[in-house]
This record gives sequence, structure tokens and C-alpha cells, in this order.
Amino acid sequence: MSETLAPPKPKLEFIVAPELEPPYHVFIHNDDITPMDFVVRVLQSVFELLLERAEAVMLTAHYSGVALVGTYPREDAQRRVENAHQLARLENYPLKFTLEPAE
Repeated sequence: MSETLAPPKPKLEFIVAPELEPPYHVFIHNDDITPMDFVVRVLQSVFELLLERAEAVMLTAHYSGVALVGTYPREDAQRRVENAHQLARLENYPLKFTLEPAE
């Protein structure tokens, strides 16, 4: 009598991913000193926004006082804000960005 062998059961391995931090929103705040063209250049170079989007964000901040630039992982958001602030300070502009956890 021949016995049929069942295929071996695969061993399951579970990998637990570390908890991810929530992403952060980056906001730009309007001021009456920083030139609009400088703001657009910073949004393009630091936050990698296309020209049309950078202009829209700048105008929203100009008319509303604040605008959402984008949502990024925390460390990336912090790095971008620091870079933007550094560029503004080099030109003696008070351009301000803030971070807020996305919920």
C-alpha cells in the first residue's frame, strides 16, 4: 500500500514593523516684508513645489494669513523648515513656517 505524503506546511514568520510617527503638516505664515517672488522660490527649492502650486500656496498665505505647504514625515518636515528659515534669514526676511502633527 502506498502512502501519499502531504506537502510540508510553510513556516510563517511575522515581522513587526516599528510604530511610525504621524506625518506633519508644514504651514507658511504671511508677513508684510518677505517678497512674494522670494517665497515662491523657497517653496519651489525647499519644498519641491511646482511653480503653479508654489504661487497658489503663497497667495493663500498672503490673503488668509496661513497656508498648508504640504505633509511630510516628521524629520523631513523639520529639515525642510530649517532650510527654508535659513534661506530667509540669509536675506534678512522674517519668513515663518510651522509644523503640526497630521491627525
